Amino acid sequence: MAHDEAPTRRDLFKSASLGIGLGAALAAPLLPRIAEAAAMVPGTDPVWYGEYWAEKGPVRLAMYRKRKTAPRAGEKPLPVLFLVHGSSLSGRGSFDITAPGIGEYSLMNVFARLGYDVWTMDHEGYGRSTQTAGNSDIASGVEDLKAASIVLARETRQSKYSFFGESSGALRAAAFAVARPEAAERLMLAALTYTGKDSPTLGKRAEDTEYFRTHNRRKRDLAMIRSIFTRDKPGTSDPRLGDVIAKYELQFGDSVPTGTYLDMTANLPVVDPTKVSAPVMILRGEYDGIASEADVLDFFQHLPNSEREFVVLAGAAHSVVFSNTRRQLWHVMEGFLTMPAGLSA
Repeated sequence: MAHDEAPTRRDLFKSASLGIGLGAALAAPLLPRIAEAAAMVPGTDPVWYGEYWAEKGPVRLAMYRKRKTAPRAGEKPLPVLFLVHGSSLSGRGSFDITAPGIGEYSLMNVFARLGYDVWTMDHEGYGRSTQTAGNSDIASGVEDLKAASIVLARETRQSKYSFFGESSGALRAAAFAVARPEAAERLMLAALTYTGKDSPTLGKRAEDTEYFRTHNRRKRDLAMIRSIFTRDKPGTSDPRLGDVIAKYELQFGDSVPTGTYLDMTANLPVVDPTKVSAPVMILRGEYDGIASEADVLDFFQHLPNSEREFVVLAGAAHSVVFSNTRRQLWHVMEGFLTMPAGLSA
């Protein structure tokens, strides 16, 4: 392509596919590690679990941590992976669910077994964190992550962390990386929304924008949680997960904040990709009804760091974490996290 020619959509697909192919080739030997991590029966392996609190002024934010063994003074720090939840579920409800008889759905378990120091948190108004009069929008989520980073620095003795965010969690993670670029090692952004263009789900959700403006919480009941697994394309996730996740989530009440819904229906874009300096992997489920492929490729095109990957996960919908093909997610995540700093001939 000549330097003065704008890239076409075909060119973008071609360059993205080349990047994915290279990443997959390097990651291929990792498959046995993924298989071993996934095969462990939850509750029978020696994954260590800890709980912490971050302070954001008067707001207390619950934090959760998993790793192979308990931390010990003087040991070599493990690479830190921080998981950022989306609009409708809390931290552990998104990334540490135990589903007996269904399969391994804890992203925390899998990556703790792979040797990472894995963390997540409940954002303001979610899970065990303080419920306030605020709506817990993306900007609030960035402040939550700033508070969490103080705990991370103290407990891990490190100052840079890799982040995985899904849906509005991807927006939170990316916005944090813009605000605190020195703390973002790598970003994995799943189910990302950029401008919202050609999004059927956001188009429908926008009908309630005025409600989101005037109410700081919205209804989140069993039916709504079940719809997560049927909304885009039934069969891409195990429908039994809805009841399992609802049992965990509804102990915290039948409502969640509206802030991220308002941001995604009225305030997009909330992240400028040209200001995201960290290496980025963007992940999109084939049947994602919120983020159109063209919209996410537009975000990808504007990223300034040449170390970037665009991955389409075949057979997945919006929530790639709960997909039937989630082992593909684990595989490409591990490949991206362990990518060498540079390639030589």
